[in-house]
Amino acid sequence: MEKVHTLEDFYKNSANCLPENLRKDVGHFNVFKMEDYIGKPTKSVPYSRKDYYKISLIIGNNIYHYADKSIEIKSAGISFANPMIPYKIERIGETQRGYFCVFTEAFLNQIPNIKEYPIFKPGSFPIYNLDEEQIEEFRLIFEQMSAEINVDYAFKYDFLRALVQQVIHKAMRLSPNDNIQKHTHSANNRITSLFVELLERQFPIESPLQRMKLRIPADFAGHLSIHINHLNRALKTVTGKTTSQLIQERVLQESQTLLKHTDWNISEIGYALGFDAPSHFTSFFRRSLQTTPKLFREIKIV
Repeated sequence: MEKVHTLEDFYKNSANCLPENLRKDVGHFNVFKMEDYIGKPTKSVPYSRKDYYKISLIIGNNIYHYADKSIEIKSAGISFANPMIPYKIERIGETQRGYFCVFTEAFLNQIPNIKEYPIFKPGSFPIYNLDEEQIEEFRLIFEQMSAEINVDYAFKYDFLRALVQQVIHKAMRLSPNDNIQKHTHSANNRITSLFVELLERQFPIESPLQRMKLRIPADFAGHLSIHINHLNRALKTVTGKTTSQLIQERVLQESQTLLKHTDWNISEIGYALGFDAPSHFTSFFRRSLQTTPKLFREIKIV
């Protein structure tokens, strides 16, 4: 897996310059026309974690690879990438157009309650297919962004945040109700949210020397200062799964990602995922997928 791809890397690779406001407290925002950035022939975005947020309106055939999933956009779609999820975009075909915007955490944090939106929840990487009418709706908003970014206006970033919110809300309305979690304030939901955040903070694994520190239910219960039985009941109530099941599912997902997208040996991957011996990792993987890590890597299961 490549190192974290920073905004500095993005600008050096695409424009050979660095904007002056890249790391200012106000936060950085910019918007681009897809055709100008991709160029011809089309280039794939390498599999890596980015340290910035990105919203893309893509018209053309693409496949998004993230975690252990691959999702195809056949004609047009909109995607929301966040710094917690490494991903790769595979361009299919020569016709690629649309828009994308990039922005920093500081820019995002000035939008009230933004982190409560399902689109930016830990582990989330929403991608929506669009019809012609929806393409036009999003295109007009991105064109407004493109026009506004060049205006000399003291409060233009407030307006740009409002346009980003428009994109987010329009996208969330496209999602079926069962894909958007309702926000309640019950203790069980708060515990579940904190557990998921603790779990997701440990990923992605970016080096064979990096190792999961929270690996068993007792580790999470200790960090949350609650009894392990209380944690288990809360997670079971909200998700229908036990603490162990949720940890194991996430570890399995990361193991598949590392097997597919790195050249680390299997013992290194097992160590990074908290297994004390390579045989323990192999047994866990075989029990979960009925194959070994070695065979999974060789046949490139998708």
